[in-house]
Parts: sequence; C-alpha cells; structure tokens
Amino acid sequence: MVQTAFKEWAVIVEALGQGEQIVILRKGGIAEGRGGFQAEHERFWLFPTRFHQQAEGVVPEAATRFGAMLFPPEDVLRIQHAAEVVEARRLESLAAAKRLAGQHIWRDDVIAERFDWGRDQGIYAMAVRIRQLASPLDLPMLEEYGGCKSWIELGPAMDFSTTKPVLEAAVFEQKLADFREALA
Repeated sequence: MVQTAFKEWAVIVEALGQGEQIVILRKGGIAEGRGGFQAEHERFWLFPTRFHQQAEGVVPEAATRFGAMLFPPEDVLRIQHAAEVVEARRLESLAAAKRLAGQHIWRDDVIAERFDWGRDQGIYAMAVRIRQLASPLDLPMLEEYGGCKSWIELGPAMDFSTTKPVLEAAVFEQKLADFREALA
C-alpha cells in the first residue's frame, strides 16, 4: 500500500502516463524547507496539478495538447498513475540538465529558471517507471493537499500492486539507458 503522492503539472503527468518521458526534473517547492527537494520516496502516486502550470512552459508539441486536456472538477483529485524511482541524481550543472533535452517536454528556459531558482544552483533528475491503474480513482481534493510542496500524504493508502507498467520492459530500458548516457 502506498499513501505518498508527488505533485506535478498535469501536462507532465500526461506525458509520463503516455510513456513519452521517464524523466522528472524538480527543484522543489517553497515548502520543501532549507534542504530543498529530496527524492524521499521510491514509490508514489502522481498528483496532477494545474497550480503554476503554464502551456508556455513546455515544448510547442506538448503545449498544443494542453488545451485539449480534460480536468476533473476542482474538488476532485484524479489519480491514474504511479511511479517507481529507478534512479535519482542531483545535477550540479545546467549543462548536465540540458543534456536531457528530448527526454522530457519542458522548455529549455524553464529548466534554466528552475536550475537557478533559490539559494543554490542545481536540479534533481529522477528516472521513473510509470505504472497505471486499470481505471482512474477520484478522491476528494482536501485543503491539506494545497501549497508549494512536492510530496503529500493522501487520505487513503492505495494498492500499488494493481498497477501495470505503461511501457514494455525493452522500451523502458532503452529510455533508461538514454537517461544514463546523457548524464555520464
């Protein structure tokens, strides 16, 4: 059973869920505290959010899809995907982050902005194996889920074992090899 969820732009969750990317880049939210973001959990649910989400923050091909996305009512949290962290690295140079271009849908200027934001330069890159529930689960959107934080604890713990990988093993392994090669 897994109760932890990771907040990410809905358009990024969509790309992860479609197998378009296995990379999550994160600086951390204001509520992360002095230590900033940490890849604290090996398994978690993806919490799609519209907070701070901007179609201008993703590559043009993904931005066109943004307008067509269907969102549940604002008082509903729709959980459809889970993630397993396969590898997590703190990238100390913007050049390293830029070598991941083509493996995610963020625009270069968004990556640079996140890299430079806050007290220190750097960004975390996580390679994740995305899994999908057979059908989406709608939960009530609770007030404690709000705010600029990456990790939240969902009201119910949910069974991770009922999920299925969105990518076949060979496809995932190739994307993981590309991630590792870019950061070698």
